[in-house]
Amino acid sequence: MDTASMIVLLSTTLRSTTPLLLAALGGLFSERAGVVNVALEGIMLFGALTAAVVAQQLEAPFLAVDPTADLWWVPIVAVLAGMLAGGLIAGIHAVVSIKYKADQVISGTAINLLAAGVPAILLQFFYNNTSDSKSVINKLPLWGVEGFAFSPLTFIAFLLVPVAWYTIYRTKFGLRLRAVGEAPQAAASVGVNVFATRYTAVILSGVLAAMAGAYLSIGNLDKFNRGMSAGQGFIALAALIFGKWIPINVMGACLLFGFFSALAIRLGGDNILPGPIVEMLPFIITILVLAGFIGRSRAPKAIGKPYP
Repeated sequence: MDTASMIVLLSTTLRSTTPLLLAALGGLFSERAGVVNVALEGIMLFGALTAAVVAQQLEAPFLAVDPTADLWWVPIVAVLAGMLAGGLIAGIHAVVSIKYKADQVISGTAINLLAAGVPAILLQFFYNNTSDSKSVINKLPLWGVEGFAFSPLTFIAFLLVPVAWYTIYRTKFGLRLRAVGEAPQAAASVGVNVFATRYTAVILSGVLAAMAGAYLSIGNLDKFNRGMSAGQGFIALAALIFGKWIPINVMGACLLFGFFSALAIRLGGDNILPGPIVEMLPFIITILVLAGFIGRSRAPKAIGKPYP
């Protein structure tokens, strides 16, 4: 493989890793607090939809007046709107699973099912179709040199890894987060508000997962497509388990899965393997990794258990 091909493979790997890493870091905070969040897939879709629709609806009236208008602020507002939507959806999961003590997996699955149907309704309302939104002109810009440029969210995703590590292991919030995920009764006995900590962690997970979705719709592409997350929320959960709920390890796992996704794209483009096999490759790797390593990962002791 020549240098140019290596650069393309590396850049594609980083782009493929970005949504996985953002979603996995979100799941990290939630599960460190003891709340399983299998809704990452659905939250990504809601974040992607919100960001794309907000960006298109914001820019349309301005472009109708002046097609050359500089609307640099539109994608920023759209991403923030997507993150807000993700926080709200995660808040629903938090209320159902924390306050009402519903099964956390079932609650998350319900959100994923909503994400499979609600976008079609909203797309029909805005665009008279049930498959995709209109393309946006003002998507997130690319930073870097030609051939090796990335969305700002790619840089943010990797910068969040040391931030997450510092937060979890060097701050009072992180200490409370870990305590609540390991022994909530003991944490409560020394004055930690278990409910507030878990609510904060779950909502934060939604914000980060929605940012991953916004990257897909207006960072990597320029519109929303139904099902565009393509199982990446579940792969992010696999990376979380493979990375043993440790930020640096989770990043390594996301890079691994990102590399195989990039490799699948390369193999498909070169017609080396049949299309269906290429599409399945990232999921096959995910299953093999989990089959080999899931028994070696120790989850937080209180994960999935309601309190009190």
